[in-house]
Amino acid sequence: MMNTNTPLTLALSKGRIFDETRPLLAAMGIELIDDPEHSRKLILDTNHSAIKVVVVRAADTPTYVQYGAADLGVVGKDVLLEHGGEGLYEPVDLGIARCRLMVAGFAQDAGMRSVPRPRIATKYVNVSRGYFAGRGVQAEIIKLYGSMELAPLVGLADYIVDVVDTGNTLRANGLVPIETIATISSRLIVNKAAMKMKHTGLRALVAEFAQMVASPYEAGPCQ
Repeated sequence: MMNTNTPLTLALSKGRIFDETRPLLAAMGIELIDDPEHSRKLILDTNHSAIKVVVVRAADTPTYVQYGAADLGVVGKDVLLEHGGEGLYEPVDLGIARCRLMVAGFAQDAGMRSVPRPRIATKYVNVSRGYFAGRGVQAEIIKLYGSMELAPLVGLADYIVDVVDTGNTLRANGLVPIETIATISSRLIVNKAAMKMKHTGLRALVAEFAQMVASPYEAGPCQ
């Protein structure tokens, strides 16, 4: 880990991304002092006094970085596509938390030709609207925040757009993946203004992330 006196705040998305980023940070010599599972602190200290960590909802991570509440962050490409990436640099594909952003539905509707104006249930409203418009499909987008697979089962929607990892949840509910919108992995994002104002510290940290991704590191279990 490089030495830096530049105060930096790193925003991490809760859940899988947080779990898969911690071994990478550990390989860089950055360890959390505060236990996020038990600490009530919202800004977590690390073993480097100038580096703090905030753990936030995945959908909020780009916003924290865009508006400078965090200098950099780690977030899935799916969230970035929905956000639009305004005010952000995306310098490194970390290659972790891989999945696919997909259209899914019932097997008999896999051709997506039987429904002239399909209803799509998703939390990825902007991505879905652009994707179906690009295919010349006039789709009605219904925003949901969870349990996407339920929507076709109860007649709320014809299809869903969601991230798919193993596909087990789809199969358990009688659904199948139909089309891939994007292949997803987690990206390092940086606030554009911070990159200018804290250039030396941020550039060094971004370079170290890139170096770690380019060379094998031992992930090990999260503690």
